[in-house]
Amino acid sequence: MPNSLKRTELVWIDQPQHLRHVAQELAAQDILAIDTESNSLYAYQEQVCLIQFSTNQKDYLIDTLSLTDLSPLRNIFKSKHILKVFHAAEYDLICLFRDYGFRFNHIFDTMLAARILGYQHVGLSSLLEQYFNIQIDKKFQRANWGQRPLKPEMLAYARLDSHFLIPLKDHLRAELEVAGLLALAYEDFERLTIGIEDTTESCADDFWKIHGARDLTPEKAAVLKSLYQYREAIAKAQDRPPFKVLSNQALIEIAEICPQHQSDLMKLSALHENQVKRYGRGLLEAVQIGLQAPPEQVPSHARPHNSVLNRMEALQDWRKETGKALGVPSDVILPRDVLCRIARTNPRELKVLKAQMFDVPDRFKRFGKDILNVIAQ
Repeated sequence: MPNSLKRTELVWIDQPQHLRHVAQELAAQDILAIDTESNSLYAYQEQVCLIQFSTNQKDYLIDTLSLTDLSPLRNIFKSKHILKVFHAAEYDLICLFRDYGFRFNHIFDTMLAARILGYQHVGLSSLLEQYFNIQIDKKFQRANWGQRPLKPEMLAYARLDSHFLIPLKDHLRAELEVAGLLALAYEDFERLTIGIEDTTESCADDFWKIHGARDLTPEKAAVLKSLYQYREAIAKAQDRPPFKVLSNQALIEIAEICPQHQSDLMKLSALHENQVKRYGRGLLEAVQIGLQAPPEQVPSHARPHNSVLNRMEALQDWRKETGKALGVPSDVILPRDVLCRIARTNPRELKVLKAQMFDVPDRFKRFGKDILNVIAQ
């Protein structure tokens, strides 16, 4: 065990009164490291099962399954004065918003910082080994964090995910400052906190996201839709992730052949015999429902005008070459959503371009004139 862990108190919180007390402690800090653990591989609708906070003195593990009210943490997350350090923040922010409605200000993302610095390996385990010679046992990455009680080794793993984030931030921040990329990094950190949405809400057209769905005929696409809805219903009833009920490939194979008998299902490579026995009748019924339903047309999106596509291509070429020269990924130079925004509006003056780059002011300062030259050609 690293010496810093031996010197740091580990605090488990599963009672409301204790949470309120800990929230006051956390609110008095200038900087906090934060991580979450969810049960995405073990439930139909994943949920946050654990929130880890670390300070320079303590590691806190908050048992969200035992606490019905996490509102004492709300002001901590939205504080503009407490720096919150995450690794790969986007997923944590989405989960915390989805489950508790938390909003965020003033964050630092160590994974994003490493990408901006041009690192090839930006996973937490790689960075901890590089900076602190710490090796994390990855066997709990796919663990069921919804189980209780958590094993001692799982608690040790969980605290590691936040324990070193503050010193890691210190290293990366210093490197960003030396490289002249600190303002750009904070620009991207702020963008992460804006427009967070619950991406777990399903809709009737989600079946189109399955690989191979758009290659089906409209009639067979209707069968796939029915099969998809059947799998969702089964997964929800069993409280299991849909992919653990039936794979996407199985749904595609069934939709392609539209089987009439269970013996037809037994011939499919993507189905196990036990799955046929358990779900065969329901799958055959879903096929019949789909065959009787109206055909499903692939959703169409208006193709951008050629002039827009030409500007997009020119900007993509420019950011690729600029990224190569600076040793960073091309999207660090100009995020795709901003690139598309500029290509569509075709600004011809700096003040107009500035309005289109309102959320990336540092990039406008650095690259504004270059971008105008690119799209003017």
